[in-house]
Amino acid sequence: MNRERQALAWGVILVVFIAFIAIFRGILLPFVVGLGIAYFLDPLADRLERQGASRFVATLVIVSLTALVATAIFILVMPLLVNQIRELAGTLPEHLQTLRDALLHAARQWLGDDFPELQAALKSEFGELAKSGATLLGSVIKSVWSGGLALVNFLSLLLVTPVVTFYMLLDWDHMVARVDGWLPREHAATIRRLAGEVNDVLAGFIRGQGTVAVLLGLFYATGLTWLGLKYGLLIGLVAGLLSFVPFVGTLTGFVISTAFAIAQFWPDWLSIFKIVAVFIIGQVIEGNLLSPKIVGDRIKLHPVWLIFSLFAFSYLFGIVGLLIAVPVAAAIGVLARFAIGEYRQSSLYYGPGGAEPGQDGEDDVEHQGEQASETGVAS
Repeated sequence: MNRERQALAWGVILVVFIAFIAIFRGILLPFVVGLGIAYFLDPLADRLERQGASRFVATLVIVSLTALVATAIFILVMPLLVNQIRELAGTLPEHLQTLRDALLHAARQWLGDDFPELQAALKSEFGELAKSGATLLGSVIKSVWSGGLALVNFLSLLLVTPVVTFYMLLDWDHMVARVDGWLPREHAATIRRLAGEVNDVLAGFIRGQGTVAVLLGLFYATGLTWLGLKYGLLIGLVAGLLSFVPFVGTLTGFVISTAFAIAQFWPDWLSIFKIVAVFIIGQVIEGNLLSPKIVGDRIKLHPVWLIFSLFAFSYLFGIVGLLIAVPVAAAIGVLARFAIGEYRQSSLYYGPGGAEPGQDGEDDVEHQGEQASETGVAS
């Protein structure tokens, strides 16, 4: 099979995949979630198998424990979150008004009364936010609910996802072996290597960064609630969830919690600083302990590319696109690096009469690149 036919075949597969997601995105949510949970838990099932348990027993134990933990969290935490969201929707204009007054007071202390334009701008902008805050929050909640968590999808998550997770986890190794048997023998080794690289990226991100996000969410929620911040549980869990994208969760949680701390505790600077310290400590723990130990250097996904993927796929396919954005971004990244490597080994890179692929020409280019990098760092 020549390169043109290979490109055509993979192009057809890509088009079919995109069309499948676009057509069935309304019913794919429990299947995508179940597949993601099965992928996350597969190493645990393999470990139980190595200790002598059958795959069926290992799968049954893991899915049962996971369902119990999820149910307990849903029963204990969800009512608190719903109450905080409802209360926030009703009191958001008041909090924005208090935040505006605090900022105006600080502006007068630091700048005096010589900046009437700034004061007028603060009054105008925060006045508009205070009027439309509750409506905006209600619209966002309504949009999320109608777009991704409608009643049918919610029930399917509760009923279908555990079943999908069980069967996917039970048959995971068999499915991988079957797909491996479909590979063209001439290129099987290359495809396996690329699949292994994609798996390394996904394992580092979904299992590693996902675990870090959960731990940070628990830390932020506990710390903010313990310090008495209103909606601390909601803000902390959202900040932890957004930490799935490096730095985004911490920055978002820091800004939102600081704004609410000013609105709640002003002019008690000590209490405000304590709220800020929670995120500083969380970032120190994440950067020096959690990420090096749990994630390592396997992610290989640039944060900008990851953010773009999340926005693009959620825009195209809704909440299902949001869930598949990371795996697709990882696969595209691996394939792009492979394509660049193939290009640098081809005559297109060296040109007519240039160095042959694999000879010293490439080593010279790489050596020049390393020298340029060292020069840039030194400068």
